[in-house]
Amino acid sequence: MVLIQILLPLTDNQGRPFEGHVLTDLQQELTRRFGGFTAFTRAPAEGVWAHDGRKTRDDIVVVEIMAQTLDADWWRQLRARLENDLRQENIVIRSHPVHVL
Repeated sequence: MVLIQILLPLTDNQGRPFEGHVLTDLQQELTRRFGGFTAFTRAPAEGVWAHDGRKTRDDIVVVEIMAQTLDADWWRQLRARLENDLRQENIVIRSHPVHVL
């Protein structure tokens, strides 16, 4: 099994919240394809990084999906689409092998 995590920002680079349907559409797509997901939304995590000599921060939600296998091409396409739809330079989607106990 594979655990896929999406580090999803809550606002664009100008601090504007995303339209509600964007995240709802993503939730519906993940549920259809994988049977469900988990979103850690109660206390958004804070992402901080340095770029061109200045620090930037984002409030993010971590979305997790469990899958039998990793379809890397599908996830790359999703990442590109999310970066476009959410007006982001980069959205992190990462995977980890999982052993269910």
